[in-house]
Amino acid sequence: MSTTVTPTAAPAFPAGSVLGYPRIGPRRELKKALEAFWAGRTSADEVEAVAADLRRRTRTRLAELGLATDAPAIPSAFSFYDHVLDAAALVGAVPARFADLQDADGRLDLAGYSTVARGRGDDLPLEMTKWFDTNYHYLVPEIGPGTAFRYASDRPVAEFAEGLADGVLTRPVVVGPVTFLALSKPSEDAPAGFHPLDRLDDLLPVYARLLTELAAAGATWVQLDEPALVSDSVGVPAEALHEATTRAYRALATELARPDRPAILVAAPYGDLGPALPVLAATDVDGIAIDLVRGEAPTVVVGGLAGKTVVGGVVDGHNIWRADLDAKLAVLERLETLAARAVTVGTSTSLFHVPHTVEDEPALDATLASWLAFADEKVREVAVLAEGLTEGREAVHEQLLAASDAVRSRASAPGVVRPEVRERAAGLTDEQFRRGPFAERKSAQAARLRLPALPTTTIGSFPQTPDIRRARAAFGKGELTAEQYEDEMKAEIRRVVELQERIGLDVLVHGEPERNDMVQYFAENLDGFAVTRNGWVQSYGSRCTRPSILWGDVSRPAPITVAWSTYTQSLTEKPVKGMLTGPVTILAWSFVRDDQPLGDTANQVALALRDEIADLEAAGIGIVQVDEPALRELLPLREKDHAAYLDWSVRSFRLSTAGVRPETQIHTHLCYSEFGQIMDAIDGLDADVTSIEAARSKMEILGDIAAAGYPRAVGPGVYDIHSPRVPGEAEVTELLSEAVRTIDVDQLWVNPDCGLKTRRYEEVTPSLEHLVAATRTVRATL
Repeated sequence: MSTTVTPTAAPAFPAGSVLGYPRIGPRRELKKALEAFWAGRTSADEVEAVAADLRRRTRTRLAELGLATDAPAIPSAFSFYDHVLDAAALVGAVPARFADLQDADGRLDLAGYSTVARGRGDDLPLEMTKWFDTNYHYLVPEIGPGTAFRYASDRPVAEFAEGLADGVLTRPVVVGPVTFLALSKPSEDAPAGFHPLDRLDDLLPVYARLLTELAAAGATWVQLDEPALVSDSVGVPAEALHEATTRAYRALATELARPDRPAILVAAPYGDLGPALPVLAATDVDGIAIDLVRGEAPTVVVGGLAGKTVVGGVVDGHNIWRADLDAKLAVLERLETLAARAVTVGTSTSLFHVPHTVEDEPALDATLASWLAFADEKVREVAVLAEGLTEGREAVHEQLLAASDAVRSRASAPGVVRPEVRERAAGLTDEQFRRGPFAERKSAQAARLRLPALPTTTIGSFPQTPDIRRARAAFGKGELTAEQYEDEMKAEIRRVVELQERIGLDVLVHGEPERNDMVQYFAENLDGFAVTRNGWVQSYGSRCTRPSILWGDVSRPAPITVAWSTYTQSLTEKPVKGMLTGPVTILAWSFVRDDQPLGDTANQVALALRDEIADLEAAGIGIVQVDEPALRELLPLREKDHAAYLDWSVRSFRLSTAGVRPETQIHTHLCYSEFGQIMDAIDGLDADVTSIEAARSKMEILGDIAAAGYPRAVGPGVYDIHSPRVPGEAEVTELLSEAVRTIDVDQLWVNPDCGLKTRRYEEVTPSLEHLVAATRTVRATL
């Protein structure tokens, strides 16, 4: 039994730091190396070399931007695929179906690690879902009563040693034990009532071993990320989380005392710690990083903070707007009144949610660029604030003035406020948010569309082939005329329609070859947006996206999708879906202006989409899908804020779709989130058909749908497109049979989990063939 030791004073924490940094590389070097490895074109050693070079360049760049190298200001937070998967690999928590990939010590090599993430044959990968209220997806560990925890990876230690050999004292970053278990799901063999957090005491010795190894390697501080403490949405009551936090950090910070461990910084990004702050403060951790962008600074002295370092996360790690440094410095100065040992400057979250640098965007309007701060610019902001906090405001007077000037410039710039857009939004009536009764719509749509039972369709996009990308790039460079580019895209649409006809799908799509991204495409065609050239951020694994920048009032200058949809409908007698991205998802997957309520911005986008839907309907398109995969993503982390969010988000969707006639069928799509919490909101969308992710979770959502008495049609996904594996016909038949047993067959559609853009035709074609064959098998049993 460990004995309690009075801790010695922690080493000084640097005056300024960040909680993490982009890890994919400025040119997506990691993505390219990984995908080459998965395709067999390169070796694991070559991928490791690319990763080591990225880590070295990151350390060098952060030092150039003003972070200390002789104090642990630079985080060691690299990941090949996902930081939650890294934690699972660290503690040996690999599902039984992948146990053969571990060596005798429980270690996964890069190939095994990738297989757990991506699946193989009939072995499904780990489930994927949203990381708090971000557009990042993490892999959900599977923990059961028999999961064997052990120290199975020394990567955090090796990467720390790598930095130290280069003369940089980094700060290792690991998902904390409470958050790791809170975000895990019970394994299939777990008994009823079991929760992974029940295994906390078994897990803690592995974390203790890690801390001991890091201390022996020379680490002075380690960062354990515990964002579960800011959320009411992790499926664990607050009291249980707080009790687990006390227990975890008694074991790691009290019973394991320095010098046997580094100083511990517990970071709580993405929201307000609220009642968890005094719980953390009462432990013997050495520092607490508080999100002061989404959360608030305490207004009273919190017992237990004396002797601790408080890292004030005043620089927004989640959005790209330049900070008002004068106001941020004032927040930090107020924080110093809390009687903590020290107050230092940090980011609210890791910076892996934002692109590398504005300097890499020469095509952006110079005025707009002056309002922005990507990762590198945010590091500079941290450095300025750290100097201001330690040396006084006069030391950074010019930088504070320049930041204030940028904020004022943005507020008064043309296009930020457009009176005609504001007037239209202000004149909305309740009637514009409502459609007629569903029973009437259902009858009118059935008469128009004449679809079979269990109608089959896809979510919208088909694979973006190298030829499509080459044509788009050539058009962008002026090497193809607009007419030539249009001909290339029409040829691809024709091929996609012919493929769907051959496979036997019932409702067709045009495949979206002209769209680089489901949000960026609309951003390029709406006023009030800008797009980047190199503004890549990680969505999951090797998948990256370039969020658009929503900077001003939004309107639609001209139709966007109508010509493509009408051309597609001319090629087939089957119904064709018009495909739009919904207002909430456009906001969620963009960097959105922060100078007005999100609900106001959503209504502006919704009105632009409403105009587009009206034109599609007038052109004879009978089905319009308005995708909202991010509806759950933006749900606030605290329950008290849910109702307000769900009200404006649902209303914005209805504003975009409520103008159509009863016979026009409205679809929507939701993916990779826990939907049970928002069933009322899904019902409130009033879509005629809702398709949802369900394959990886093996139709778990169906119970929520049935229990809610959901009255409209649903398409639970039967094909997981986020893995390269091809589901067999029997697997799809089993999933679809489960759906038929749970939901009225008249309500069911059959579709993949998500769009097919990221997959290859050699995966997509057999998967869709199996989907259609399985549907015919199940139809025959009805």
